[in-house]
Amino acid sequence: MHVESAIAPNHLTVQERAEIDASTRLPVLVFFGSAVFWLLVGSLLGLVAAWQMTHPALLDQMAWFTFGRLRPAHLNTVAYGWASAAGIGVGLWLMARLCRIPLVHSKLLVSAAIFWNIGVLVGVLGILAGDSQSIEWLEFPGYATPILFIAYAFVGIWAIIMFRYRKPGHVYVSQWYLLAAFLWFPWLYATANILLIWQPIQGSAQGAVNWWFAHNIVGLWFTPIGLASAFYMIPKVIGRPIHSYALSVIGFWSFALFCSWTGMSHLIGGPFPAWMVSVSVATSAMMFIPVVAVAINYHMTMRGNFDALKWSPTLRFTVFGAMAYTVASLEGALMAIPSLNTITHFTDYTIGHAHLGLYAFFTMIMFGAMYYIVPRLTGWEWPSSAAIRWHFWLVATGIVLMIVSLSIGGVLQGLAQYDPQSTFKTSLDYVTPFRWVRGISGFLLLAGQTIFAALFLAMLLKIGRRREGPALFVAPDAVNAPAQ
Repeated sequence: MHVESAIAPNHLTVQERAEIDASTRLPVLVFFGSAVFWLLVGSLLGLVAAWQMTHPALLDQMAWFTFGRLRPAHLNTVAYGWASAAGIGVGLWLMARLCRIPLVHSKLLVSAAIFWNIGVLVGVLGILAGDSQSIEWLEFPGYATPILFIAYAFVGIWAIIMFRYRKPGHVYVSQWYLLAAFLWFPWLYATANILLIWQPIQGSAQGAVNWWFAHNIVGLWFTPIGLASAFYMIPKVIGRPIHSYALSVIGFWSFALFCSWTGMSHLIGGPFPAWMVSVSVATSAMMFIPVVAVAINYHMTMRGNFDALKWSPTLRFTVFGAMAYTVASLEGALMAIPSLNTITHFTDYTIGHAHLGLYAFFTMIMFGAMYYIVPRLTGWEWPSSAAIRWHFWLVATGIVLMIVSLSIGGVLQGLAQYDPQSTFKTSLDYVTPFRWVRGISGFLLLAGQTIFAALFLAMLLKIGRRREGPALFVAPDAVNAPAQ
């Protein structure tokens, strides 16, 4: 019996859950293991790139490790190596649990994981070798993307098959987001690659397609998976259903309606039709609807159970990520206001906003999900609650330092660029101290992720003394743990 277990949104017996978890063990752990590896690689690349912003001569004699190659290698490693692989792994487990049937075609999914990692490896090496496409979020060379697309096709086909043969009954809110994400990603990735890499369109239209994809790879791929995990984990840990089904409906359909239109707000002031940018600005404002609906639903579900944050690793990471989602989404809507965009555009502020979405929101929720899922796949508990606590505080402190420093520095940088009396060098002088803080935060993040990688390896190898119960931060007082 696990203290973190709760009444499932799908009413499965202990035996049914055990069968489903056993069926998902190999493919999910392969995706998780590769994701953790790429997280360490991507974090190291990002740390070096961050320090190159204040020390331009760092590694400048090694072409493979110059800033122009390290920065896109870091971005794509984290986006496709870590975030996508972790999201797929969490999605596989959640989909099997919520469909209430054991995973089918596990060999297909293991093959997908292998091909996916080959594609990421080929892409990262291609970027470091100087073969980047120079299109943000799509820097992988053209010979790497078909490998990723084939790998993902296996996952997408599997998701449709699982949903088709699910047991009759209620379709839980997490399934809405998961199925949407699994269907949206191939549309996004194929369309962007066709129009920008394989059969490139001409002129300024490339910028429009680029930012349609760059915004939606976060909005329509990572975000639904993160929300699906939070909608599952929060009720699961505290043992109560989600607060409002009606709010869930409003949140999902308004998100699906507005999110895909918002990317053009990054092109304010560019050579694009006024209607295109105006629609994006308007839909960015309309994103307040799904964001507030989701935030209220999370908060009301947690009401009266916030003490669980003191003892549950899963809940602490997940709630941190859910709060970051609200902040990142509202900040994104504000950044679409032209008068504010004029100041923050082309500054470190947008880099801070990207980290707020991909790390503070998505990555923290993935950590929380993995802390819940991995023990159920390995039959082994996390070896050290103290190490988990260190992991949380290192990465939470690191990401807050990074976002705050980049945000403040970015505003000062933007104000200096907007001032006709200031030079470009003046704007750099304003932001340089904050880039030092950003570099320091990178060490904290890498330290926390190294602890997590060590914990994950210990789980796979079952190192250490076998624990009788889950690794909690503190023993929960007066907690009646429902049976798993």
